[in-house]
Amino acid sequence: MIKTVLNPRSKSAKTRAELKAEEAAELERLKALRVQKELAAFGTEPKRRPGALSTKETWWCERYQWLKDQGYLLRPRYAPDWVPSWEGSKRNALACEDGQVMRFGRIMDATRLSDGLYVSLKVIRHSEHPHEAEIGQYFMEDKLASDPKNHCVPFLSVLSVPNDDDTQIIVMPLLLAFNKPPFDTFGEVVECLRQLFEGLLFMHKHRIAHCDCMWMNVMMDAKDLYFEPYHPVKPHMKRDFSGHASHYTRTQRPPKYYLIDFGLSRQYDANDENPLEYPVLGGDKTVPEFQNNMDVLLNPFPTDVYYLGNIIREQFLDIKTGFEFLKPLVDDMVQDDPSKRPTMEQAVERFDLIRQNLNTWKLRSRVTAINEGPFEHVYRGAAHWRRRIGFIVKRVSATPRLPQ
Repeated sequence: MIKTVLNPRSKSAKTRAELKAEEAAELERLKALRVQKELAAFGTEPKRRPGALSTKETWWCERYQWLKDQGYLLRPRYAPDWVPSWEGSKRNALACEDGQVMRFGRIMDATRLSDGLYVSLKVIRHSEHPHEAEIGQYFMEDKLASDPKNHCVPFLSVLSVPNDDDTQIIVMPLLLAFNKPPFDTFGEVVECLRQLFEGLLFMHKHRIAHCDCMWMNVMMDAKDLYFEPYHPVKPHMKRDFSGHASHYTRTQRPPKYYLIDFGLSRQYDANDENPLEYPVLGGDKTVPEFQNNMDVLLNPFPTDVYYLGNIIREQFLDIKTGFEFLKPLVDDMVQDDPSKRPTMEQAVERFDLIRQNLNTWKLRSRVTAINEGPFEHVYRGAAHWRRRIGFIVKRVSATPRLPQ
């Protein structure tokens, strides 16, 4: 069990705006902490020219040949004999494919040599997250991996780094944030949420609490969504940086959504109906039961329910129009008292009833932002109606689903 100490806070005295401000400040603190950890892991960051390799990238460069021997090829930027393509010219490094600097020191993209699949490589330290590889591999067991209700990111392989017993590299498919590119219709959002409800229930049925299923840990396999492969650092660009990456809508090419990052996840015995843990702090700092006494043992499963409800609240109810049909369910999922929240099984049943009661007109309607301006509304609306009429004529489903 993990015990974390946090200064007591009084939630009842704070407004949602204050909580959001605190969350933003906490995210900045976590970002700074992550930088510190990366510097500790990869060394001190030197001053560098635009496009030059950073220290955290050098860590990967030093393992370029070893990774190639394992069957994974890094981009040309990380090859030992790399020469920047902009050298000797007036080109801006940031406008070149090999000038794109990786965002996070522990995440790298690569190509699997056996079949050309684009993958993500994630560095984990067993001393920090002892259960991550184990839980990910558990969901890759034959019967679980083939289950369509399994939305845990596939662990394609786990590599042990030479001369470092504490470090492993997890190989996963290359994924994109679940909300980029933007949703076009309500039907697309409903299908996304259906998969997320299904996926979290799948984890809970196998007695695994995610413990950090915030919005940044929800991603999608977007390889079929794009006309050509997108760049892993700048997804709006083609992989070779020859132009902008065009994409289909999710109605045309439905993606599969995944829950990622099992660093804080825990698995419990099937007979333990009420497992108790000290609060495990993930990325979402708004969890009501974490605002006061951190020395109280809590069941992590209701906290997962809160996390998913808060994703819907923050990513749709708070910033988009027309999602009021989800509000009663979300309000119950984010109740301050964890014991009053529905279980994931109950939440799935209620969501299915909501989904079944939505008519085709609503499902085909366009998702609009609360702050969308009049010009944008007309422009996007016209393009949407052209697509919508085409889908109706071709009898394309209003709730696009992957073939089973």
